[in-house]
Formats: sequence, C-alpha cells, structure tokens
Amino acid sequence: MYVVSLTYKVPEEIVDFHLNAHVAWLQDAFDQGIFIVAGRKIPRTGALLLSNADRASLDASLVQDPFYTNGVAEFDVEEFHAGRVAPGYENLLDS
Repeated sequence: MYVVSLTYKVPEEIVDFHLNAHVAWLQDAFDQGIFIVAGRKIPRTGALLLSNADRASLDASLVQDPFYTNGVAEFDVEEFHAGRVAPGYENLLDS
C-alpha cells in the first residue's frame, strides 16, 4: 500500500487555477481503482492519497495529474505494509 503526499510548490491562486483539472484526474483515478482515500492537508499545504494499486499503475497515474504536469505540487510516495486495521477495514490488509 502507498501513501502519496502532495506538497504545493506554488501560491494558492495557481493551485486553484488547476484544481478542477486535478479533481477530474482524481475521479478518473478512483474509477480505475488507483486510490481508496484522498483529502486535503490541514492547513491547506497539499493533499494525501492512499493507494492499494501496484506501484507501476500508481506511478503511471501520478504523472497524468495536472498538479504534476504543471509543476503545482511535489509528490512523495511512501510504501507501507498494512498489518493491522480497525474492524470493518480488513480488505485493506496486505496479504
């Protein structure tokens, strides 16, 4: 499983300019099963994404993000092993 941390590199008005395209990309990535969770950081300095896709599919998707292609955000991908989850989230466990 992967956590992707996006950190904005540009002023908020530039983030907002690219936001609709980013949200459309994000919806497509959810539809493809790339991400299972997404949300803004608080304070609004970027976002976090949770993925259980394979690394090649994740990377292929990330390079299509308008925030990536337009230099809006820096992307940091961290892999982790989901060894324990709360009841009801067993589908997230790594085998």
